[in-house]
Amino acid sequence: MPASPIYKRVLLKLSGEALMGDDAFGINRATIERIVADIAEVVQLGTQLAVVIGGGNIFRGVAGGAAGMDRATADYMGMLGTMINALALQDAMRQTGIEARVQSALRMDQVAEPYIRPRAIHHLKAGKVVIFAAGTGNPFFTTDTAAALRGAEIGAEVVLKATRVDGVYSADPKRAPTASRYAMIRFDEAIQRNLQVMDATAFALCRDQKLPVRVFSINKTGALKRIMDGQDEGTLIHL
Repeated sequence: MPASPIYKRVLLKLSGEALMGDDAFGINRATIERIVADIAEVVQLGTQLAVVIGGGNIFRGVAGGAAGMDRATADYMGMLGTMINALALQDAMRQTGIEARVQSALRMDQVAEPYIRPRAIHHLKAGKVVIFAAGTGNPFFTTDTAAALRGAEIGAEVVLKATRVDGVYSADPKRAPTASRYAMIRFDEAIQRNLQVMDATAFALCRDQKLPVRVFSINKTGALKRIMDGQDEGTLIHL
């Protein structure tokens, strides 16, 4: 086990659903506290950590009313959901003693900084966690694409995609019990096998920017730290 983390700067992609726990929607307090405890372990190692947060857990609560809505309008509603999650995450971090800054791709000056790349990098170098909210600020783009974009912009060494599954499998492990987990797989092979790790735009951006992606389970306590220790956790997708 290395004495220092294998990555100096990482981008963590958290889905909004990761904050729900076993609830139907919204934010489960015990779940967010557990996630923040895992993040704290990584920050204490000296790793510079940025987070892109989704909004599915918030938008799910109003999804019925959004049926038939204009796509751009629905996407902006989703961006507002990511802001709710970002503020909740920031508050939970501060209660744990972690300094965090929320930067929004949409202007919300009373509650968050606007996204400014040099300022984000300055915060990271100062040991603060930066939480990127509101996706890319544009409709028709997912928060996976925001994670790939922000990861490339801040010079992250890897995008850590937190999911409910502990890696990328040869088939859906819920439907195929014999499916095997890949420890590592190349971008082109993942595309050929149609493994659907991220949306196509995000995946292509990571591949083109030579930005590896590690998929892991956010439900496994300590998984983030094990990744930093260089242990076999999740699946690494690389060139």
